[in-house]
Parts: sequence; C-alpha cells; structure tokens
Amino acid sequence: MGNIRDKIAVIGMGCTKFGELWDKSIEDMIVEACREAFDDAGIEPKDVQAAWLGIAQSQYCGLTGQVLAHALKLEYLPVTRVENGCATGTDAFRNACYSVAAGVHDIVLVCGAEKSKDAGFGGAGNIKIFPDLANVEPTIPPASQFALSATKYFHKYGLTYEEGKTTLAKIAVKNHHNGTLSPKAHFQREVTIEQVMNAPMVSAPLGLFDCCGNSDGAAAAIIASPGMAKSLRSDYVMVKGLGLAVGARQGALQPHYDLDHFEETRRASRMAYEQAGINKPRQEIDMAMVHDCFTISELIIYEDLGFSPQGRAKEDIDAGTFALHGEVPVNTDGGLKCFGHPVGATGIRTIYEVYNQIRGKAGPRQLEKADIGLTHTQGGLPGSFSCGMCILGREG
Repeated sequence: MGNIRDKIAVIGMGCTKFGELWDKSIEDMIVEACREAFDDAGIEPKDVQAAWLGIAQSQYCGLTGQVLAHALKLEYLPVTRVENGCATGTDAFRNACYSVAAGVHDIVLVCGAEKSKDAGFGGAGNIKIFPDLANVEPTIPPASQFALSATKYFHKYGLTYEEGKTTLAKIAVKNHHNGTLSPKAHFQREVTIEQVMNAPMVSAPLGLFDCCGNSDGAAAAIIASPGMAKSLRSDYVMVKGLGLAVGARQGALQPHYDLDHFEETRRASRMAYEQAGINKPRQEIDMAMVHDCFTISELIIYEDLGFSPQGRAKEDIDAGTFALHGEVPVNTDGGLKCFGHPVGATGIRTIYEVYNQIRGKAGPRQLEKADIGLTHTQGGLPGSFSCGMCILGREG
C-alpha cells in the first residue's frame, strides 16, 4: 500500500452550526461552510483546481456535483460527488487527498452537507442498502441493531443490565458535557446519569440519550500540497494516514457473527495506523473523534481502535480515560450525540475538530496536548459497515 503520510496539508476548514436549519437550503449551508474554509485558508473559490462533494441521502441523487458547483459558482471545474453511507464525508476527503498526493492537483476543495430534517423522518429512514433487497423494507431499524450489539456485549463480558446501562450512560454524559463547550453543536446541555438511565426507551437497552439526533449541517476543507501550503500559511495540518474498509455483508450473512466488534473499524484502523506509523494507539494518539451514533458504538470502537483491551472498556470509562482531560480524550466537541448526524457532513465535521485542536483553536475545550488526532466514521449496520478513518498531525 502506498504511503501518503505528510504528502497532503489541510490549509483551511469551515463548519456550519448543526441543528434544525429550516431557514437554510443545502446550498446555503455549503456556501457558509466553504466561505469559512476559504477565509481560513486565505484563498478564493477561483484558486481551487477541483472539488469533491459528499452527500448521502437519496433526495439529491442524480444531481451529481452540480449542487456544489452551482452553490459556489465554480466555472467548469471537475466536481465529484461521493456517497459511502455514514463514511461519505470521510471518503470524499480521502478521494481529494489522493488527488493531491498523486500530484494531479495542488489545491482542492472538499465539502460534505446534508439536509436530514427535510427528509421527514425522525431517524435514518428506510435506506435500501443492497440491490438484491431493493423491494424489501428494512425490518430492524438501526437502534434495534445496535441494541443487539449492546445486549451481546453485556452478556459476553459479564455485565448486568444495570452495569451495562450505567457504563453507556457515562459515555452520553461525557459527550453532552463536551457539547456544552461547542457553539456549533445542535445540543448544548448537560445531562446526568440518572436522566440517561430513566429516559424513554428506544430499543432496550438503548434509551433516548443513547442515540444521536437528526440534524442538518455542512463542513468543508481546503487541501493542498505541502509546497502550496507553505506558501499560504505556517499553521497548516498534515494528513498522516487514511483508511477505508467496506464490508461485503460478511457479518450480516454469518449466523455466528459476534456483534460485539466491528471488523471494518479494525481493518480501516490498521491501514491508517500503518501509514501514520502508529504502533501503540493509546500512547501515541492524543485525541479521537469516533462514530457515536449510539453509545454502545462508541464503547465498542474504543476496543476496536486499540484504546482499550477487548472486553475491558468499562474499566477505562469508569476511570475517565476518554473524558476531555483524560488520557485519550474522545469526541471532544460532543460527537454525534451533540451534533446529530447529517450523514454527508459528519466525517468532515470530525476532521474540523481535530484540525482546530491541533492548531490550538478549540476554545474552552482545547486540549493541553493535541499533536496527533484520529477521526472515525462508519455507516451501515453491525455486520456490514463502510468505515473511514483519518489521522492528522503536525508537520514532521
């Protein structure tokens, strides 16, 4: 596998506030996020040579890259639309990075956006994942799929229902606290363990506060070659590693699939770690942004990324390992729990947080040490994910 470490620089980023943005169209959000990114980089739209757009939801199918081209009035540039489930934004970023690393372009734009609230669904909706099942409505929604993972995890590692629920509640409390420090988060309120434990049940053992919200939002990045980056600013951020692993329904088709680990996360992390030269992730990574669509997802990801030993995440959660000032802070901006999950935007939003942390621009949630950070997004259902990862850091 070719190594892209330190061949790509992020020189500007932007992000809208996430939430119920009824007064903004998807083009309004794209313009807002990209305008911040252009201002941050000190360039104009005319300076980019190509662009990538991540949009996942079906109401925009067939519009190709014209959604971005029209919004920014780009003049006949190559604009590519990317869709890869919940990993859409990360994959759009990945494709843009490889274009720069290959020397095809010196400076490009990548944007992810989604108007999830306009879909009219309270959740993910009826997404058709497999062509051969196109006429079959999903019978088990995402919350119930992840509830199966939680139940299996509790059973396998000897957690009582109360112990398991309390452990997941601590993840929700942590992320909601971080969200109060994030002006662009959809939800900005503290919650208590008691509130999480006693919230209305969605799919046992997952309650209301174990599930991420449904939001609108957009985020953007300007990516450049190191030479171009040096000519524009001094505090750019380098891409150290990228990973993408797409399952082939192995888990969904195997009756013995264990549900308590995500193989795509393990495979994508190996790719990214190898490129970045990471051998001991818990010791070498200063922060991580992971796909907490449900609290059980974040817990399992701790183990799949090598932050916690298999079956031992509870001990680290109890110790505050992943809290804002813990050993490995996770979801420092509040994660999906507080931003919601406008699918195409999420991956780039997580990169936006790491970018700001590395540059010391994260405000009241700024970490004391943020030299290298990881982002993780995964889409689909347990047993059949698309998982994208990115590792960013300082030059050198």
